Amino acid sequence: MTPSNDLADLGWSSFFQAQRDLDDDSTPVRVMAVHRGALDVAGAGIATRIPPFAGPSDEDVATVGDWLLLDPDGNPWHRLERKSLFKRKAAGTGREVQLIAANVDTLFVVSACHLDFNPARLERYLALAREADVTPVIVLTKADLVDDPGELARTAARLMPGLLVETVDPRDRASTACLDGWCGHGQTVALVGSSGVGKSTLINTMTGTALATREVREDDQKGRHTTTGRSLHRLPAGGWLVDTPGIRELQLTDVQTGVEDVFADIVALAEQCRFADCRHESEPGCAIVAAIEAGTLEPERLYRHRKLSAEDARNSASLAERQARDKAFGRMVKGIMRDKRRRQDL
Repeated sequence: MTPSNDLADLGWSSFFQAQRDLDDDSTPVRVMAVHRGALDVAGAGIATRIPPFAGPSDEDVATVGDWLLLDPDGNPWHRLERKSLFKRKAAGTGREVQLIAANVDTLFVVSACHLDFNPARLERYLALAREADVTPVIVLTKADLVDDPGELARTAARLMPGLLVETVDPRDRASTACLDGWCGHGQTVALVGSSGVGKSTLINTMTGTALATREVREDDQKGRHTTTGRSLHRLPAGGWLVDTPGIRELQLTDVQTGVEDVFADIVALAEQCRFADCRHESEPGCAIVAAIEAGTLEPERLYRHRKLSAEDARNSASLAERQARDKAFGRMVKGIMRDKRRRQDL
């Protein structure tokens, strides 16, 4: 990691500058990598490792892509407001939120053209991107393993209005050049997808570096996790790429708007139903049922919409309950401290 001579080169913009006071003597740095007990940061003329930065809630923890302000002693004291944030419900039975990346401009959703190609999984990533107000681009790899990659590309493009899809050979720099338009000076792109779809190979090709890669399992064509942490990698086109570990259990939380964006066709049809509380099953005047019968809407797409909406509602409710308990606990602690100070003053 080397320091930059220009904050804009790291992605600094007027959005972040507006959050600083004119007489602020702090030093802005961007989080370039996240480790278990430390953060690698870089700024104008500085590249160093600092302790983790955390706040009162799960979402206040600094993650890769964040901008922090360092005091004159080099300690982090403030995190700037984010332009975008990718997060998910942490894997397992807990209710914690896991941060994926912050201040991303474009999300490359990588999928292989063979066994990994799964519209439902792609829609999950698309919902995350749209909720974060980030531009998603589907990147299809391993086209040589299927007879008609073009048909898969057309299937992917139908998942969301205006969705861009690129088919690349992740080993060939000339093939991946079609992605350079999103990787210009100061731009940040994130790259997500299941293990074994060629993410590390794609990163190696786009960055000209050698990240670790591992062979896929022969029985199910799924890869083993290669990336174990999140970090920013320099791109020849001038931007930055966030590498994220393979996500085996991607659960949606607080992404209702993103789900509606991905399934805008179903949302528009629902507004045409005769009854506002239509369940889209057997009610008279249901525009969605009519579209399915006419063959303009696939039943599977309606099923996936319902499943994602229900999952998001369930996880969001669990998160809201946790946040309410945390706030109640905080009020209780503040009340105890006030009573203690009153007794001391008597």
